[in-house]
Amino acid sequence: MEKIRVRFAPSPTGELHIGGARTALFNWLFARRYGGKMILRIDDTDRQRSSPEFLKTILTSLKWLGLDWDEGPEIGGNHGPYTQSEHLEVYSEIAHQLVQEGKAYLCFCSAEALTLEKEKQREKGLPPRYNGCCRNLSSEEREKRNAAGNSYVIRYLSPEKGETIVDDIIRGKVTFENKIFDDFIIVKSDGLPTYNFASVIDDQNMDITHVIRAEEHLSNTPRQVMIAQILGYEVPLYAHVPMILAPDHSKLSKRHGATSVQEYRELGILPEALLNYLSLLGWSPGEDKEIMDIKEIISLFTLERVSKNPAIYDIKKLVWLNGHYLRTMDLDEVVEKALPFLKEENLISEEISSEEYEKIKNIVDLVRERVKTLREVADASLYFFRDEFEYDQKGVEKHFRKEGVAEMLNQISRALENAEPFQPEKIKEELEELSKKLEIPLSKINLPIRLALTGRTMGPDLMGLISLLGKRKAIERLKNVNELFNLA
Repeated sequence: MEKIRVRFAPSPTGELHIGGARTALFNWLFARRYGGKMILRIDDTDRQRSSPEFLKTILTSLKWLGLDWDEGPEIGGNHGPYTQSEHLEVYSEIAHQLVQEGKAYLCFCSAEALTLEKEKQREKGLPPRYNGCCRNLSSEEREKRNAAGNSYVIRYLSPEKGETIVDDIIRGKVTFENKIFDDFIIVKSDGLPTYNFASVIDDQNMDITHVIRAEEHLSNTPRQVMIAQILGYEVPLYAHVPMILAPDHSKLSKRHGATSVQEYRELGILPEALLNYLSLLGWSPGEDKEIMDIKEIISLFTLERVSKNPAIYDIKKLVWLNGHYLRTMDLDEVVEKALPFLKEENLISEEISSEEYEKIKNIVDLVRERVKTLREVADASLYFFRDEFEYDQKGVEKHFRKEGVAEMLNQISRALENAEPFQPEKIKEELEELSKKLEIPLSKINLPIRLALTGRTMGPDLMGLISLLGKRKAIERLKNVNELFNLA
């Protein structure tokens, strides 16, 4: 455990999704828990689908989550380059070395012929696989086809007997009969390596000790073990973390909520809450712990406590966690994270003064008790920054369309005028006096006030809200309601 080196190796063919983020987190936690190194490697050999934009998004998402790396893009290291597209000569050289040693061979079968053969196998109820037709070509025939410029792939010569054992930290020993594997491709016709081939070579060259990845890769692992063994490499330890399923146990998709880290960020989820939630997807800290900061998660994390069973995704739980973090985090930190959302809604300008910052801070502190995302913070703050807003129509019918409402609002205005200093305690005192005078429960007074001042029937503490709005604005809005709705 003294020289642990793990890697997270995303392909820049899309954004960083929840499954990839969880894999990155588990690698990062394992490295940090045991004083190891986290290597970020970019598996970009899928040239058609890879893009610099996706790579930038992945790096940005990892940084936003706080998952730093010790070697990799932007920071370098002693085992680079850290993108597979810069290793193509290495892969080609090793593949052709295996061909010369008789451990791999050139296959000239066309894609059409392979498709036809697999269709025939399916019709017979057999699993579609390569039938090995080029396995026994003579060296003369191979040289002849190669010299003629025939396209080829390079296939690994799989053993037909015996078994390959994957020693998995989470799942124990998993045994695969070698006869189930065909002669799989290690180099494609365009000269690019396959995932299984390139990963083995990179893991060796980067001294990777542990490969922590999603369960879906377990079927790839025996192939990678075979390649590592035939090349004389030390096989790393594997840990395949459980799948993440939707609440109905189906495959997770966009219909179950946000799926990329960027989407969570745009929804107003805090990185601290998302990390806390991701850590619980397949791992248990014990003692029914659910809310933990990252330092505590690191101190408790072990692969032995990762479950074999699928993890169930529940966006409601994530949002609940996020609400907890919004309420309990340092206020200035919450404000800094909320500012971009306030700016996006054009509630504040790009440059704010120290006086404006204090106002924003007080508003965020008031509304954060009842919201669950940063986007909701912006929505809940709207009426502090705008005098024009929509009124809840049901609330209007219920609270404004009554006889005597106009007079009651006038008396509320006079009560607020008398509140000095204009602080929550004094405001409440004046309204309680009015309640006694009118012989109306305070709740019957508070609801029309909230609706008049905010356009809503629900929200944060009313006395704090009135105080933050200020005496002039509060009274002005009460008077405007009488005019707006022609109250009598």
